[in-house]
Amino acid sequence: MTLTAPSRRSSPAEDTAVVTTSVVVFTIRGRRLELLLVGRRSEPFRGYWNLPGGNVLPEEDLQVCAERKLREKAGVEGVYLEQLYTFGRPDRDPRGRVVTVAYYALVPPSRLRQPAAADAGMVGWFALDGLPALAFDHGEIVGQAHRRLVAKLDYSTIAYQFMPEAFTLSQLQGVYESILGEPLDKRNFRKRVLGLGHLVETGTVCRDGSHRPAKLYRLRNPRTVEIIK
Repeated sequence: MTLTAPSRRSSPAEDTAVVTTSVVVFTIRGRRLELLLVGRRSEPFRGYWNLPGGNVLPEEDLQVCAERKLREKAGVEGVYLEQLYTFGRPDRDPRGRVVTVAYYALVPPSRLRQPAAADAGMVGWFALDGLPALAFDHGEIVGQAHRRLVAKLDYSTIAYQFMPEAFTLSQLQGVYESILGEPLDKRNFRKRVLGLGHLVETGTVCRDGSHRPAKLYRLRNPRTVEIIK
């Protein structure tokens, strides 16, 4: 069987496998982990929601395709993007053999945009714990992406990809809790993150109403996701 990535196909051919990318786009709003979904206008699964993605164009790199779909549907670029897994079960698409290389992206809330008028009603953000029915095997893809994200909290600085340039420890803890879906002990959390040496004090504070001013921090190396040893 030959893997191909045509730019124009009505349906997968019987003697080839179409190669696509699917992107799980995560953000955090209102202390909820949310992801971007696109409504399907045609069969199969018309009226269902699915992950943004599509065919890999001829001569197009897999990651370039994922970045293109992220840009087209979420309107963002230059955010954290990581390859997740390849899903190739023969019956995953009723039209024929379709292999999708899944990615997940982390988008800070400050980078979000409203969908264009043409996409209104067909592109939306949904809480992870309140997803609608998903097309194909996209529920499985979402589940695996969330498990990867949770696992990487323990050994990397991946959570910081959701943060603005300067943030408080309470805001950072809120991100961890949103991803994990459970509260964390405040004292233990602060002791751990400060002990890792990845944070730098900015010398400024955040004043939030009547609460005591909180120190603002920044990540020492904001452009990379570092492994915690």
